[in-house]
Amino acid sequence: MIRPILRYGEDVLHQPAAAVADITPEIQQLIDDMIETMYAAPGIGLAAPQVGVALRIFVADVSAGRNPADLLTFVNPEFVERGGAQREEEGCLSVPGFNATVARSSRTVLKGLARDGREQVVEATGLLARCFEHEMDHLDGTLFVDHLRGLQKTLIVGKIRKLGRSGKW
Repeated sequence: MIRPILRYGEDVLHQPAAAVADITPEIQQLIDDMIETMYAAPGIGLAAPQVGVALRIFVADVSAGRNPADLLTFVNPEFVERGGAQREEEGCLSVPGFNATVARSSRTVLKGLARDGREQVVEATGLLARCFEHEMDHLDGTLFVDHLRGLQKTLIVGKIRKLGRSGKW
């Protein structure tokens, strides 16, 4: 089932998500829904808070569905290592229509549970490392806009507020 994606300003997006206690059938259904929602958007990553569920789960596929082996699911992820630097433009399904250059690590190592409950450790570079940091930010209540400073952040947040007042957000 495709779920609605919440937009910047919704409370659940700005608060840390809770750990998942057990991978239940309801969690499996949530993961299925998140995968379907991510591909329909279309996007390369989606965190549970973006669909209104304050749990530490995200899905990612930097191939955007072209390579089924690239689909990753993380439950209760945490960084093991981060290093290097990259500055690239990124956007977010919860901040549609806005992009900005954000500094991220160029290499990350993430550990957490796969959807079947087994522990997994995944090393990522480039776009996947950026995706991991972006989705982990969502689990911590942070959006890419929160990394911006000065005029750039003021302009984006101001436009979002204006759209909200006019009922278009």
